[in-house]
Amino acid sequence: MTVWEMLAVFAAGVSAGTINTIVGSGTLITFPVLLATGLPPVTATVSNALGLIPGSISGAIGYRKELRGQRRRVLKLAVGAMIGGLTGATLLLALPSTAFETIVPILVALALVLVILQPRISKAVQRRREHTGATTRPDGGPLLFVGLMLASVYGGYFTAAQGIIYLSLMGMLLDDTMQRLNAVKNVLAAVVNSIAALFFLFVADFDWTAVVLIAVGSALGGQVGARIGRRLSPAFLRVLIVTVGTVAIVQLVLR
Repeated sequence: MTVWEMLAVFAAGVSAGTINTIVGSGTLITFPVLLATGLPPVTATVSNALGLIPGSISGAIGYRKELRGQRRRVLKLAVGAMIGGLTGATLLLALPSTAFETIVPILVALALVLVILQPRISKAVQRRREHTGATTRPDGGPLLFVGLMLASVYGGYFTAAQGIIYLSLMGMLLDDTMQRLNAVKNVLAAVVNSIAALFFLFVADFDWTAVVLIAVGSALGGQVGARIGRRLSPAFLRVLIVTVGTVAIVQLVLR
């Protein structure tokens, strides 16, 4: 890489770490930049996955206050994230590059619809619970576990917008604040990126310059994102999620 390309990759890493902590879809910033430097798509994908791990961990640490009291929930959901992330990483190397990416815009669009409808759905679910006397399961039950595991398959394959899908699923099935759910999202993203990158270490080629630049940049961005993200209201955070997700769809369709 030239000096300017290295600066561009570093800046993309900072931006991705920031936006991943707040919403997700940071890969839609780093991935095109890596391709622009001349890296093959698969090398860019695996290098990006490894480089974003410090950013995910940094973001989770930044949200440590919101993680209090959620240990049992996080540990259970992390198991599904590990299984899904490993499956997605395997698919990346086993399938043609166009096979899975064809449905990516559809998955992101569905996630955005769920985010938009989440307040109404949550109110409807709450009214139903009050009517039937049912209680909310603190871990979301089997439906959330399976849903997040499937979302992690997608995350292990491409990673872009997996945070949006996580937030939409948890927002519907968990009775908790968006900020606390965002904290869980950051932990699950770190799990998926880590398990996928560990798998790639043994079977794929990395560009280590790109990995280091994104790692340092995303770690800084994770702290910036945590400071900004916890100050946002649930309504503004939801609008930001929909905005970023819409941009993600446009980029994925035009790419």
